[in-house]
Amino acid sequence: MRTVRRVLAVSALTVPLVIGCAGLASAHEGIEANFGKGYFTVGPNGAGVAGVESHVGPDGVSHADFWIWADDNGTSGSFTGSGANVVGG
Repeated sequence: MRTVRRVLAVSALTVPLVIGCAGLASAHEGIEANFGKGYFTVGPNGAGVAGVESHVGPDGVSHADFWIWADDNGTSGSFTGSGANVVGG
């Protein structure tokens, strides 16, 4: 049962990463710079997922990172995000 929970947790948390990468790939107006990296692991002691994303473009800048870990003691995680957008112009 723990293995099923871990696989479901990692699967559910990986979907937003895939959607985010598709959004980055579709952005093509102006000069932009993007960086993204994801990591996940499943093992006998638990399961976890982490990711980081940064974007610089004509609209502004953004950065986000997160991690989530699930084991016999429960589930924990953290998220940090920041950004600045160009208003007006």
